[in-house]
Amino acid sequence: MSDVPAEHTADVIVVGAGPAGSTTAYHLARTGLDVLLLEKTAFPREKVCGDGLTPRAVKELIAMGIDISEEAGWLRNKGLRIIAGGNRLQMDWPELATFPEYGLVRKRDDFDDQLARQAVKAGARLYERCNVGAPVIDGRTGRITGVEARLGEEKRPVTFHAPLVVAADGNSTRLSLGMGLHRREDRPMGVAVRTYFTSPRHDDDYLESWLELWDRRGSEPRLLPGYGWIFGMGDGTCNVGLGVLNTTGAFKELDWREVLKAWCASMPEDWGYTPENMTGPIRGAALPMAFNRQPHYTRGLLLVGDAGGMVNPFNGEGIAYAMESGRIAAEVVVQAHGRAAARREIALQRYPKVLKDAYGGYYTLGRAFVKLIGNPKVMKIATERGLTHPLLMKFTLKMLANLTDPTGGDAMDRVINGLSRIAPKA
Repeated sequence: MSDVPAEHTADVIVVGAGPAGSTTAYHLARTGLDVLLLEKTAFPREKVCGDGLTPRAVKELIAMGIDISEEAGWLRNKGLRIIAGGNRLQMDWPELATFPEYGLVRKRDDFDDQLARQAVKAGARLYERCNVGAPVIDGRTGRITGVEARLGEEKRPVTFHAPLVVAADGNSTRLSLGMGLHRREDRPMGVAVRTYFTSPRHDDDYLESWLELWDRRGSEPRLLPGYGWIFGMGDGTCNVGLGVLNTTGAFKELDWREVLKAWCASMPEDWGYTPENMTGPIRGAALPMAFNRQPHYTRGLLLVGDAGGMVNPFNGEGIAYAMESGRIAAEVVVQAHGRAAARREIALQRYPKVLKDAYGGYYTLGRAFVKLIGNPKVMKIATERGLTHPLLMKFTLKMLANLTDPTGGDAMDRVINGLSRIAPKA
């Protein structure tokens, strides 16, 4: 590699500058490691997302030193409003020692840009318009030693080299596929579709979730396996969307953009969710859940965020787990780098175990939950009866949002943590 330009080599290559990749790059770079952060598009760029951040994600932003003040353009939210079965329940985020008591809202084009710039401030070298293709694999060891890419408007072929590569390239994760890591079909998948409307509800300080998603376009209304959301953006618009699970035949047979249009048409007219108030197209994206691609480390490649199927099956939240897995991956890599070369592999092989200890049992519970809510009868009973019991719903909020104190918490925390501990960490 003596003839490789120095700017094309690093200690670690991170492919993808979304929340997972930028967080990984930030935590690696701040320890002094030389990090290349490769992003196929240019910032700012749009991503399909609800734009709502729970306290889990807020904690990671604080850890990165991001200015999350209202003056910096962040809109705070107090909690979650749940609507279902003719009931409406508004719950504040729990007060915990581990997580802040507020969430945030920020559009993804600007959000991702801020995280990438923070990684650059920490010392990462960002290449935009860098479309990564195949991994470079050592034929002798089978390890990844870099990536092939096309750089800039002219798509100039470039090879980048590093002893470790982090795949943060999303659900499609061409890099993982190039290393022979395929999606597990036994794990739930979801789809998110969303758009923006100008609306008088733009400054709502609660995230709103509609747990009953009815398709009323046919002769008989159908309860679908998913939920709707309305998040005020604080800028005159609302993010309105659907999160849908692949638990029934309806997942493939329905046009979810049309379902979203019909759902919006059922809303009160003065909310403004009408075609003339739509400020952009309806866009969709996959939600890879519950560790649907494994192993999370193999032969010099670590998977973070959507590339490793980190989306929470309980609520479709991806950003918090993208950022957390990025931080965890960085911690493992830094510790491995501090060892003699011959002993680094032992440290790197800890990464999948750390992830499974953190999320494995909880995601197993989430997979069972997904199967339950895929049954319309179960969902109907749960929404009609559950929302009339505020204590039960407080427990449900903690469970769905994965917001508990690991030690010293209340009885609800102990129950949720206990269930997560005893559930198989698959």
